[in-house]
Amino acid sequence: MSDIKYWVGFTLVPGIGRVKFSLMEQHFGSLETAWYASASELQAAGLDNRSVEAIMAKRSAISLDAEMEKLERFKVKAHTWKDEEYPSLLKEIYDLPPVLYVRGTLAPEDAVSVAVVGTRRPTYYGRETAEQIAGDLARNRVTIVSGLARGIDATAHHAALEAGGRTIAVFGCGLDIVYPGDHAKLARQIMECGALISEFPLGTRPRADNFPRRNRIMSGLSLGVLVIEARERSGALITAQWALEQNRDVFAVPGSVLSPSSRGTNRLIQEGAKLVSDYYDILEELNLTFAAQQGTLLLETVPTTETESLIIQHLSSEPTHIDEVGRQCGLPIATVSSTLAVMELKGMVRQVGGMNYTVARETRAEYRVRVE
Repeated sequence: MSDIKYWVGFTLVPGIGRVKFSLMEQHFGSLETAWYASASELQAAGLDNRSVEAIMAKRSAISLDAEMEKLERFKVKAHTWKDEEYPSLLKEIYDLPPVLYVRGTLAPEDAVSVAVVGTRRPTYYGRETAEQIAGDLARNRVTIVSGLARGIDATAHHAALEAGGRTIAVFGCGLDIVYPGDHAKLARQIMECGALISEFPLGTRPRADNFPRRNRIMSGLSLGVLVIEARERSGALITAQWALEQNRDVFAVPGSVLSPSSRGTNRLIQEGAKLVSDYYDILEELNLTFAAQQGTLLLETVPTTETESLIIQHLSSEPTHIDEVGRQCGLPIATVSSTLAVMELKGMVRQVGGMNYTVARETRAEYRVRVE
């Protein structure tokens, strides 16, 4: 993309996120034109005074060429939400990051991903469980997504690497800063067998308020989120909440009622999360078991065309007749019929009789996580 440096430039301006990127792109046609716009022109695009002031103050201090050279020096790629390389699952969430910074490689098979999160101080039980389940998922070609934190995150990354699988670490800072610092070696290993990603530009320090936003990317990249050991006020519960809002599955490993580290996960199960005792429970819930038995996972379990994406938005766990799907989507019945047939073969939808269809994976939208 010829105007990528302008996308990068706007990520350096505080307070410029998805909504304001959209306003500028729609009004000016390109981010390059927006970058050189006057204050009054930015206001005409719909930006509030505070955002306009931030752009005007920051713009003159930013060297776009220097920023691009820095990205090249750290071997970081910047993908906008318009790029093919931008993860398809992440494009589905409401608050998607306009720019995604990547060190390493994103691959098509990362469309089959599960986020594994939990406490930074796991018990022996939690560590062993995370190692076993994450490793088994990776051996079944499921990409493991986590946050590089100490504890369950690091255990899940290590298990995926030892299983010869792929793993993605999502940062709450710029990709030129490894946090925590003692995970620098792990970060290098992940780059070789996956990717480090962040929405934050280079130079962004790790701050407490960055990590809840980081968590929405972890869940957004994944088909589901697995929580292993979480206290009642754990950050892992924030990731579970994001997953629910993004219509992702939530899984939890049960623990001792006497252990403070399991109170959060046990409560998730009480509120409707899928209880997990091994990796197969996750594959079964995500409708990946048949593919796993054949030794390969079907990447087509997520929409791969605009028509599939449109149709899946109008299906739920309740049966919907094919004629109603056609009316809601505004598509010819022949197109709907042929697409549904393909989606059924892929394991995305089920026909439940009388030309009625449901999604293959039940959602967990009926419960909500209480984060105190």
